[in-house]
Amino acid sequence: MKTVHHWIDGKSVEGTSGEFGPVTDPATGAVTTRVAFASAEEVDAAVAAAKAAYATWGGSSLAARTAVLFRYRALLDAHRDELAALITAEHGKVHSDALGEVARGLEIVELACGITTQLKGELSTEVSGRVDVASIRQPLGVVAGITPFNFPAMVPMWMFPLAVACGNTFVLKPSEKDPSPAIRLAELAAEAGLPDGVLNVVNGDRTAVDRLLEHPDVAAVSFVGSTPIARHIHTTASAHGKRVQALGGAKNHMLVLPDADLDAAADAAVSAAYGSAGERCMAISAVVAVGDTGDELVAKIRERAEKIKIGPGDDPTSEMGPLITRAHRDKVASYVHGAAAQGAEVVLDGTGFTVEGYEDGHWIGLSLLDKVPTSADAYREEIFGPVLCVLRAETYEEGVALINASPWGNGTAIFTRDGGAARRFQLEVEAGMVGVNVPIPVPVGYHSFGGWKHSLFGDHHVYGNDGVHFYTRGKVVTTRWPDPQDGGVDLGFPSHR
Repeated sequence: MKTVHHWIDGKSVEGTSGEFGPVTDPATGAVTTRVAFASAEEVDAAVAAAKAAYATWGGSSLAARTAVLFRYRALLDAHRDELAALITAEHGKVHSDALGEVARGLEIVELACGITTQLKGELSTEVSGRVDVASIRQPLGVVAGITPFNFPAMVPMWMFPLAVACGNTFVLKPSEKDPSPAIRLAELAAEAGLPDGVLNVVNGDRTAVDRLLEHPDVAAVSFVGSTPIARHIHTTASAHGKRVQALGGAKNHMLVLPDADLDAAADAAVSAAYGSAGERCMAISAVVAVGDTGDELVAKIRERAEKIKIGPGDDPTSEMGPLITRAHRDKVASYVHGAAAQGAEVVLDGTGFTVEGYEDGHWIGLSLLDKVPTSADAYREEIFGPVLCVLRAETYEEGVALINASPWGNGTAIFTRDGGAARRFQLEVEAGMVGVNVPIPVPVGYHSFGGWKHSLFGDHHVYGNDGVHFYTRGKVVTTRWPDPQDGGVDLGFPSHR
């Protein structure tokens, strides 16, 4: 059986804790790999390697850093299919979706390649007689990233390329459910010339996570995952004096107004709700149909959903793959099983679905729930699976109020032909990312990704300008080169006059 080890100080390091976790092929349910779980001592070794590397990397030139990143970008581009295949094998998403994940991660590598402009400082001359003031940004030191199973390549690439471009060194703790893509990313970084110790990968469970949160040499922690864990990450790391960006869960809404193109809205709802089997923090999981649009919209969604082909991710005809684990599959199914008793109308029940020849896989079909009350578990909780809830609202105002009452505020969308309504929505809705006739409004790399409310703990979003600011800290330098004739003691308060 394949074993995934750690990557520390530029090389593969076998785990010494004796603890391992299983990695399954979601399409077959078979355990194909085991992953070594790091002890606290192994995490310490990774942090020590990063700290030692920072002594040189933190003072390296921008030209040297970007040269490595340009080579890394070329290697990632050449290995797209290989990385996508690793994602499919351990996560289960279809190959085309995995390729899209790699492509979105590459956007941030490209942003990091242009870090020279992002790190430009500011200079004010002659603020007083022969006095200049400059603002500069410098790296933090050793930073850590804790990433989720649903995007095992993209989310790490949201973090470490920008962090190392800013001059930091990095310790990554990927999900133990699909660890191979992260290790391959580190191997390719070394091939690109990234010095030993600048990027380290430790696999494991809560032991590894908690050690990173407590370690005195870790200056900052980035996290993407569920809201309860994000809250724990933020509370614990902050208590240990660290800078934290912790992105939590979501319940993303799509508001459909009566004037919307219902065919386009139905296409978008199906794509955004069921893509990647709903295992996306930006998936649309709740559609709010305004006025008399509900019945027709639900019929159109059902018609499209029934045609989606579900199968193994390496089958090019598959449009949706399995869920990551059997336990998660069963949890997702429970929301559908309990929906009717809680007042929802079950339009499609995909919980009995299976694939011939792959009966032990983590399969679930597409489920569609209509007229879902806000008290139902399927609406109140983050399902993270292919279950779409449709709610009804009489007016635009009622729909927006419903969305804003949600404890989450990650992403949201409106479908309408009315520019005035769209403008109101983008200003009035309480969410960090908004789409107008765009169901999954994930920003491009040079903007920032992040939500509001229980979808984000901390002050900074990831990548974009927020990412650069998160991985650097400001310093202001005031300089005066006095004239040789100047002199004398002055006990007065400094004045810029």
